[in-house]
Amino acid sequence: GMRVVIELKRDAMPQVVLNQLLQSTQMQVTFGILNLAIVNSRPEILTLRQLLEHFINHRRDVVTRRCLFELREKKAREHILEGLVIALDNIDEIVRLIRASASSEDAKQGLMARFGLSERQAQAILDMRLARLTGLERDKLFAELAEVRAEIARLEAILASQEILLSVIVEELETIRAKYGDDRRTRIEKWDGDLSDTDLIADESVIVTLSHSGYIKRTLMSEYQTQRRGGSGKVGATTKEEDWVTDLFAASNHDSLLIFTNTGKVYGIKVYEVPEGSRQARGKPLGNVVDLQPGEKAAAILKLREFSEGKYLIFATRNGLIKKTDLMAYSRVRANGLIATEIVDGDHLVAVKVVSDHDVMLTTRNGYAVRFEHDRVRAMGRQTRGVTGARFRGEDEVVSMELLEPGKHILVVTANGFGKRTPVDEYRKTDRGALGVISIPVNDRNGPVVGVIQVDESDKAMLVTDGGMMIKFRVSEVRMISRSGQGVRLVRLRAGEQVSSIERIVEDDVEPTDGLVTEEPTDADAEAPLVEDPDEGADE
Repeated sequence: GMRVVIELKRDAMPQVVLNQLLQSTQMQVTFGILNLAIVNSRPEILTLRQLLEHFINHRRDVVTRRCLFELREKKAREHILEGLVIALDNIDEIVRLIRASASSEDAKQGLMARFGLSERQAQAILDMRLARLTGLERDKLFAELAEVRAEIARLEAILASQEILLSVIVEELETIRAKYGDDRRTRIEKWDGDLSDTDLIADESVIVTLSHSGYIKRTLMSEYQTQRRGGSGKVGATTKEEDWVTDLFAASNHDSLLIFTNTGKVYGIKVYEVPEGSRQARGKPLGNVVDLQPGEKAAAILKLREFSEGKYLIFATRNGLIKKTDLMAYSRVRANGLIATEIVDGDHLVAVKVVSDHDVMLTTRNGYAVRFEHDRVRAMGRQTRGVTGARFRGEDEVVSMELLEPGKHILVVTANGFGKRTPVDEYRKTDRGALGVISIPVNDRNGPVVGVIQVDESDKAMLVTDGGMMIKFRVSEVRMISRSGQGVRLVRLRAGEQVSSIERIVEDDVEPTDGLVTEEPTDADAEAPLVEDPDEGADE
């Protein structure tokens, strides 16, 4: 009659709490079962089928022996009843014979000799009360005889047919179930082991941040508030003067992280294994999270929900090399790392993504984009270098790789805080190894390209500066401009500060009344659409 109720806090994850209770209490018990039984005086380990077969055989023997016993009893009773019927049919003669006998033994012998009765029948007649001679008692006697004979016929039919015998067994088991059966209060399941650490961690949305010096952390998504583009942002990471944030992305605690380094190795961890920190926290050195070797640092981080067949990882390097490798080749990353790709001196990874059926677009620092089909890159093994993906005009390097989807937009961001949205269709296909087409003009106003992401109207983006400032804004607020357009201001930078990266964030749209603070533009901003350059409209 006892009932335990656990009340959770508002932000608690019920499934995680339940998993912790299952692991730490007796709510869930794991034990092995050895089906060891004595069969024909010998111990045997039985399968479930063998257990059922032996149980059915046991029930068959029990029912058979019981039917034989009942059949003997019913036939004995039939024998007595037949003698009583003979007595009733010859009652007057029997009375005279008994009265003329000197003793009960003489009477019994006389009955046996006169009517051909057995000793038991003769004794039953002598023991019969006079009340049995009434008409009502006579009817009961004949009714009992008929009932006994019917039961004898039933028992003989059961013993003569295995099919009828099994039906009796089924009927009896159903009767037991109806009388004693109730709903099972426990659940019996196949269990392969204890709960994993993943089962005990809430699958919450987080922001993972990596700094230039290799400090990493994860922060709950709820700690960031949405602003309008052109806002001044808020501090998302505290860095030293010589450090700045270089990478960030949205993830869930149960996602897997593949950390690719500048030497071409890859390390695998879960997102919840990344140290948690507040918005202002610096984080922990990546070398404390994975076993980095001296001189190694993170070059690209890929989040994955699961590994599946038929997909590939595609790599892009600063010098324009590109490589495609089967994703399953990275499904079992060792604790001390695994060789992911061959990197030559003077080159490093720019991006690693999962590709299935996409066009690939490489964007360079000088604002050129090369778009080609991923089939133009053949699949290779892990320990290979790759092929040429983009060629350069003068001094240039690849800063971004995107896998294009129809109907999406390309958001280009420059170091001086300017950017624009352009439909994917405006980027024509070239060929692998081409020089590419203009993505955004690179000049003194814009500065070089620092990031390119693929977005749609419902997305939000996170922009990061090398001073540790972050601004989260709705992509729909960024103006749609052609490939040759200059773009609009996305963030107001402080003196000496530049944009370091841009990341797309996909989440449910939450109104400001639900906890998000929206920064409204000032009157001056409304007049000048958050653009400081007087010639920006003409450039567009």
